[in-house]
Amino acid sequence: MRFFTKADFQFLAHRRRAYVVSGSIATVGIIAMIVNVVQLGSWLNYGVDFTGGTLVQVEFRQPTTANDVRASLGDGETVGVTRFGQEDDFVIRLPLEEEADVEDVSQRVELQLAAAYGEDGFDVVRTELVGPTVGAELQRKALLAILLSFVLTLTYLAFRFEFRFGLAAVIATVHDIMLTLSFIAAFRVEMQLPTIAAILTIVGYSLNDTIVVFDRIRENMHAKGARKIEPAVLINRSLNETLPRTLMTSLSTLAALIALLLLGPLVLRDFSMIMFLGIVLGTYSSLWIAAPALIEIQRRWSERGASEHRQRPEPATV
Repeated sequence: MRFFTKADFQFLAHRRRAYVVSGSIATVGIIAMIVNVVQLGSWLNYGVDFTGGTLVQVEFRQPTTANDVRASLGDGETVGVTRFGQEDDFVIRLPLEEEADVEDVSQRVELQLAAAYGEDGFDVVRTELVGPTVGAELQRKALLAILLSFVLTLTYLAFRFEFRFGLAAVIATVHDIMLTLSFIAAFRVEMQLPTIAAILTIVGYSLNDTIVVFDRIRENMHAKGARKIEPAVLINRSLNETLPRTLMTSLSTLAALIALLLLGPLVLRDFSMIMFLGIVLGTYSSLWIAAPALIEIQRRWSERGASEHRQRPEPATV
């Protein structure tokens, strides 16, 4: 079964509307970041992994879940609980407290767990204090990973296709990251390690989807008689030809994310939500951002080449 085999949607004709939509979302995100700086002290709602806190590894002697452990600790909004190692081993992350030391926090956790599981129902394996400098290092490494992916993408596409294709792909990916961060800032989604993992996954998905579309554009541009056809027409045709693959890939991925969002554990809720948003944005940018960016780059590329040709002096004739 194939869908959209004879699709003829005019994607490029609506690119200005897409610019308005993306610009509006980015503007809301910037405003939200400014509000967050005033109210929270940072432009995003950073969690324990970035702001620092106390890590308590607990080994339970009875089957339990992360949701039950979180409920026994009371404040599920600020306490992070993830499985670690064996099935009944968990790491509890608590926010950094100025007045309390590691021992005080550990004793409080033990008392709360003892009330729910009994004093002999668990063992505290280790307790560590994570400073905010670790979070700053994680932010630098995440930013470095994204920038490195951009450089490698430009290098690969410049070698495999042309430099303009790589530049357009990077523009589309930056667009996806900016809009994703705008939603994170607007809804104050807590920035944890799974959130960074979701953003890096979105980068890979967006680049992959864009490269598939660009590969078809390149094929159509080098086809017989392609020089007689306007580039915008060729690009729009390529978008329609790859539309079945783009939609089926996105819908199958979204189906898995919806199941994970509705039926998965609470600890994966933010990850699933950001991934869901990223897949939607990646599909949207492949159709209405990456291809129009390629058109604009192609136009400026051609205008610059024509300008240089006009400025080149004609050889003297005798």
